[in-house]
Amino acid sequence: MGLRETDPTPRRSRVRWAIGGLLFASTVINYIDRQTLSALAPILRDHFHWTNSDFASLLISFRVGYTIMQGLGGRLLDVIGSRTGFALVISFYSVVAMATSFAQGLTSFRVFRLFLGLGEGPNMPGATKTVAEWFPNRERALAVAIFDSGTSIGGALAPFIVLYAYKAFGTWRPIFLMTGSLGFIWLFVWLRYYRPPDQHPSVSAEELTYIRNGQAKAERDGPAVRWRDLIRYRQTWGIVLGRFLLDPFWYFISEWFALYLLSKGFSLEKSVLGFWMPFLAADLGNFVGGGISSYWISRGWPVGRARRTVLLIFGPSMISLMLALYTNNYLLSLGLFAYAGFAYAACSTMFTCLPADVFHARAVGTVSGMAGTGAGIGTMISTYLIGRVTDATSFAPVIAAAAVIPCIATVIFVTMVRTSEKKDNRGLLLKF
Repeated sequence: MGLRETDPTPRRSRVRWAIGGLLFASTVINYIDRQTLSALAPILRDHFHWTNSDFASLLISFRVGYTIMQGLGGRLLDVIGSRTGFALVISFYSVVAMATSFAQGLTSFRVFRLFLGLGEGPNMPGATKTVAEWFPNRERALAVAIFDSGTSIGGALAPFIVLYAYKAFGTWRPIFLMTGSLGFIWLFVWLRYYRPPDQHPSVSAEELTYIRNGQAKAERDGPAVRWRDLIRYRQTWGIVLGRFLLDPFWYFISEWFALYLLSKGFSLEKSVLGFWMPFLAADLGNFVGGGISSYWISRGWPVGRARRTVLLIFGPSMISLMLALYTNNYLLSLGLFAYAGFAYAACSTMFTCLPADVFHARAVGTVSGMAGTGAGIGTMISTYLIGRVTDATSFAPVIAAAAVIPCIATVIFVTMVRTSEKKDNRGLLLKF
């Protein structure tokens, strides 16, 4: 079925926003599957008598698989396309998430987390690539905010699902079966609805023209891009190094917050339920960062300037997490971690946009994957250190480091990810 170019009453369709909604839903499910373990952490740690270092080894196992497939998965989706790529990876990680219910101890949990990471790795670079294909430049930040907010919604839903299911079943095993099955519902809708913009039967000629006119021509034409070409750009290294430093901040909050609250003497129920607050705040941060950036662009600001300004506002403000060292108040602790999640998410929308802002669309999945690999390596290192340090001392040194590092990451983003004054002979950089 082709485009209805002869429609006597032509109008611009809004299929791109439905695609954005599907990407949001996939990210929600991705994070529910991922955060089920972290939400269950106080229960599983008590059941299996794990130390913080044991729990860290589970997170690292996931991160190894996730890091490998951030790079390879981004490349995979560049090669085979979003429709088939998402179908493959979501089928795989949904099966693995459900199979986790059969885990018998630390070793089997590590294996399941490794394979879950392999399956979930391509989601973010794949979503970024799909946004680059479906949205004009002026709408990308909002589209990214929509799908990226799925991380916060999924993380916020996980503790409620876990507590409700745990009380209903009296055991943790059915919880993995329940959360893992969600991916197959999404997959049914995706395969029925998704097509590339040029092939989608519901896209009007007006919407397709609107999308294409809002993208630089260089974003669509040209030969395939190689990794060795991309590593020659300081913009690539700025994105990768910034993610290497900043992503561990979020994973400390999203994976360790329940155990942090437990370490402060709060009850098991308070520790699990308090887990949702930073995720809710992060959801708001996604839209604040994306909305401010899009507003400035609509007012005539260059894309790069708008993105960097948001990073300069919210990146250094994460140092406020240092105040958590000086309070044992439950609500104040929630508030400080919530603001940290909010500020991180505002920045996250910006650096998730950067590969699509800076590079040709045929390179976006690969650059996003490389950035995800850098983020994964940084997170593995930080996760190992968190486990060791908190077993030996407390969470205080971890919070101090987490508060300072985003300032360094901000400097890297705003100094290295800029339009180059040199001629780009490979034609991969956009004017941003």
